[in-house]
Amino acid sequence: MKKKLVTLFLSGLLVMSLATGCSAKPAEQGTQEQAAPEAEQTIASVEKTKVYVTPEWVKSVIDKNQPESENYIILEAAWGTEKDSPDYLKAHLPGAIHLNTDEIEEPEYWNIRNAEEITAVMSKYGITKDTTVIVYGPDSGTERVAFVMLWAGVENVKVLDGGLASWTEAGYETEEGNILPTATTEEFGVQIPAHPEYVIAMPKDAREAMKANDKFRLVSIRSLDEFTGKISGYSYIEKTGEPEGALWGHDEFDYYNEDGTIADFDKAVQMWSEQGITKENEIAFYCGTGWRACVPWLMAYENGWTNVKLYDGGWFAWQMDETNPVQKITPEEAAARYN
Repeated sequence: MKKKLVTLFLSGLLVMSLATGCSAKPAEQGTQEQAAPEAEQTIASVEKTKVYVTPEWVKSVIDKNQPESENYIILEAAWGTEKDSPDYLKAHLPGAIHLNTDEIEEPEYWNIRNAEEITAVMSKYGITKDTTVIVYGPDSGTERVAFVMLWAGVENVKVLDGGLASWTEAGYETEEGNILPTATTEEFGVQIPAHPEYVIAMPKDAREAMKANDKFRLVSIRSLDEFTGKISGYSYIEKTGEPEGALWGHDEFDYYNEDGTIADFDKAVQMWSEQGITKENEIAFYCGTGWRACVPWLMAYENGWTNVKLYDGGWFAWQMDETNPVQKITPEEAAARYN
């Protein structure tokens, strides 16, 4: 900052005056008042396909410094009501509305609800295809909601990288209490889902894809113990194993940095390459019930990998049918067998 002040103001008196102002608000305190001069506050716009965004960019939207995102909504996505959220009632982003993930998932397989139901959700929260939807939350329910928004047809969907922690660490204020959504009577703008091609819904669809396309790869985003069949990973799923033909894409935690921000995409590409998975493949990520798999899907989407899908039924739906073949092998054995 000092170099910039010297460059902009040659008058010694003016430099001293400005320096005094800066010294009263040391940058290391991390409050909003310590912000840099307005010229330094400009936050560049990002492409619509860019998903993970910084707290600074979200703050610029709230401050109405992103013209293309003037029509926006911030959602705290978590399972249960706002009372079940670990954070929402105590501290949430300014204007953020809690969204219960049950609203977007049906209760039999925990798959995405049908088009009519999702249309009603969009109307309830005042969302159209032209709304900038910013999502954050305590877990990968965040990515689940972001994925459903894109699948439905929202054109500009963002995830606050690092969640609430990154927001508070940046020194930005939060609010308490509950904010109710404002419904809209506007049409969503496109028929939902606008992108049905993003989803493989059920086991039979995944089986058919594996048979029909030798470049198709079914990629598990579950822990190593789940993949090898040591545990099911869920209290309500007794059976262990994976769909026959699956490759291991690592657990969701391998896609994050220690501070909770998303890892560099090169790391994801490297993990996939260990299993022989490349951009040339048609990839369907899955997990147990659809949350964890949305993390690599969003990473691939924002980095231009267009041939990626979500196998929504996951292991939960697969293991319900005894006729679906199951494997319990190591990632190395899977890579050797299916490549």
